[in-house]
Amino acid sequence: MNPALAFDVMDPACPSRTVLRHLTDRWTPLIVTVLSGGSRRFGQVRDEVGGITAKVLTQTLRSMERDGLVSRTITASVPARVDYELTELGRSLIEPIQALRGWAEAHAGQVLDARASWDGA
Repeated sequence: MNPALAFDVMDPACPSRTVLRHLTDRWTPLIVTVLSGGSRRFGQVRDEVGGITAKVLTQTLRSMERDGLVSRTITASVPARVDYELTELGRSLIEPIQALRGWAEAHAGQVLDARASWDGA
C-alpha cells in the first residue's frame, strides 16, 4: 500500500467503509473467533458458530478469503479435506473482536434492560 494514501471511514466514498461493513457483519466476527483457536474444517466452523447455514458460511468464508483474512487448504482424500485458518491479517482482528465480544457480554444485561424500558414506554 502506498503510505501517502490515507483512508477515512467517515468519507462516504472511501473503500474502507466496505472493509468495515464486512468486518462488522453478522458472521465475520464469529468466524474469526472460532478460527482464533486454530485451523478448522468447514463442519467444525459451522457447528462452533451455531445458527449459520452452509450457504451463508460458504459465502462468508469466500469473502474473507478474498479479503485476505482466511486461507483455505485442500488435502487430497476421499472426500477431499478442506481446512480454514486465519492469515496473518486475519489474526490481527482477534484482539479487537475479543474486545467487542467482551463488551457485548459484559453489557448485554444493561442493553436488554434498556430495550425493555424503551418498549414498555
